[in-house]
Amino acid sequence: MGPGGPGSGWPLAGTLLVAVAASMVAGGEDCLWYVDRNGSWHPGFDCEFFTFCCGNCHQRYCCRDPLRLLTERQQRHCLAF
Repeated sequence: MGPGGPGSGWPLAGTLLVAVAASMVAGGEDCLWYVDRNGSWHPGFDCEFFTFCCGNCHQRYCCRDPLRLLTERQQRHCLAF
């Protein structure tokens, strides 16, 4: 089998590449307002440069880990449901 065949590291490398690219594009990504599990409203806030919004629909914070990235599109999806 060639590159990308079963057991190769290509899928993992591709996932990592996408995560790194997303982190570069999303540097300074803002956390939108949200409602936590207790029903308390939290205002939106800005993340510093080279950090972005992380967490889930009910808890948000700024971080540098691209695998925890919560895009504004995902945040707006939380608001709809």
